[in-house]
Amino acid sequence: MVKITVVKVSRFDDLISKYENQIKHACGLHEGDVFISKNAEIPENFCLEAWKSLKEFVEALEQGKGNFFDGWMKDPMSAMISCNDGFRPVSFFIELIK
Repeated sequence: MVKITVVKVSRFDDLISKYENQIKHACGLHEGDVFISKNAEIPENFCLEAWKSLKEFVEALEQGKGNFFDGWMKDPMSAMISCNDGFRPVSFFIELIK
């Protein structure tokens, strides 16, 4: 299983006002939210677009692979990954749990 923790939710209002068409609901994730992925499947109520950014890392951890980018993380069985929303990126800490 892989634990996914929302550690940072950012918002770039300058970019939003300059480039984005106004939308009512962009992201429902909040700092401190925790999700569990079992068998590298998307957790319930998890953002599909964010999942696309995390999926390959979650799959690798589930398979016992880690050490991404040659020692990037202090814990080799973890990663810090952000979603691909350039206006309000969310950073996730993902880690293998037993």
